[in-house]
Amino acid sequence: MFRAARQNRIFQDVVEQIQEAILGGSLKPGDMLPPERELKETFAISRGTLREALRVLEQKGLIEIRLGVNGGAVVKEEDTAGQFSDSLDLLIRFQKISLTHLAEFREGVEGTVAAVAAARATRDDIDTLEALLQEARTYVDRGADGWSDFLIVDQQVHQELARITGNPIYIFVNKMVHDNIQRYYDDFLPPDEKRLNENFEDLCNIVKLVKKGQAAAVRTLAQKHVRRFNEYMMDHKFV
Repeated sequence: MFRAARQNRIFQDVVEQIQEAILGGSLKPGDMLPPERELKETFAISRGTLREALRVLEQKGLIEIRLGVNGGAVVKEEDTAGQFSDSLDLLIRFQKISLTHLAEFREGVEGTVAAVAAARATRDDIDTLEALLQEARTYVDRGADGWSDFLIVDQQVHQELARITGNPIYIFVNKMVHDNIQRYYDDFLPPDEKRLNENFEDLCNIVKLVKKGQAAAVRTLAQKHVRRFNEYMMDHKFV
């Protein structure tokens, strides 16, 4: 499975070989990596270099280092979405990415997702979207008291549109962004009946355009829907 590491880039080569074995399926979740002594001999490297490479793989979320008599390096179950979502959250919290940046990114992605969904939606997809709108309406009818529940369904509509595209990248990115922006709604979108009705009207019109297959029109509307949130943040100087 492995070969001696290239001496001109020994550390990086060890990481890449083990990573490729995991991503390529040679090593599966739950598998133990060979013992440390065997890995040292196979790669022809020092104990320190090996341990540093394993630490990098652990930081990437590919392996888990277990201690004790039966310990060693174990391939972890995949949780790529969770890892990226956590990384995005840290970037936001350390102000490397502002919520304005996130909203601007969403504007482009959500518009594209809605347009692709309009071109690919089936009758069953439309039924699912319309069922979500019916649920959302029950929260709208409760006024500001239904705000939090409405936002959950709003997120589900956006994620359903991503699912309809059939593109795993759109599905993954959409979920990652929504998982991170949802927690800030309480700060940036306090309960407000006017905004509630505006957002619900947007969702209804988005679904209507998807149903009609009007990709260009729904792209514009989805972007406007996201832009409203961005503009509200800017008005309140949340950058």
